[in-house]
Amino acid sequence: MSKEIEPIARLVNEFSKLPGVGGKTAQRFAYHIIKSDRQVAENFAQALLGAKDKVEFCPKCGFFVEAGHACSYCTTRKQNVVCVVAEPKDLLAIEKVHGFSGAYHVLHGVISPLAGKGPKDIRVKELLARVASDGVEEVILATNPDIEGEATAMYIAKLLKPLGVKTSRIAQGVQMGSDIEFADSATLQKALENRKEI
Repeated sequence: MSKEIEPIARLVNEFSKLPGVGGKTAQRFAYHIIKSDRQVAENFAQALLGAKDKVEFCPKCGFFVEAGHACSYCTTRKQNVVCVVAEPKDLLAIEKVHGFSGAYHVLHGVISPLAGKGPKDIRVKELLARVASDGVEEVILATNPDIEGEATAMYIAKLLKPLGVKTSRIAQGVQMGSDIEFADSATLQKALENRKEI
């Protein structure tokens, strides 16, 4: 049985830390980089470091913005309806529907006691401050329809109730236990249209 030399093993190990990348895929990525011209590796490394150095989170909605630039979702959208999502990838999935013209709020996670994540570990406090100061009329809770997503939605709904803001949950066109990221556009559009107040 052959063993990879240390530089290759280290590269494979780093690639395998990426979400959804198993050992064989990590190995393919590593071999591709090694077989490519040095310029390919340098471009890849510069892109990684550039993204890490120049991308930050919008202080208002929590989505990605280039450092020093305003968030387009916060500057070009009406702020009276806010769609709350767990992760930036969920925002992008909803945007593909082209059926929502309001603002967003990215929590950067969900309440998950098994993973050691509580309400203080996600952007709930920022959402409440936003609702209290920005004239928000409706909050749409668009977390995944799984146990953690449901628990997070119910927790936020409970906190919003005393503020008198309409709070709705996306309809269950999105299957229980699935991820919003993988739902097709028609299903997401129906889920948004058929949201219900909670």
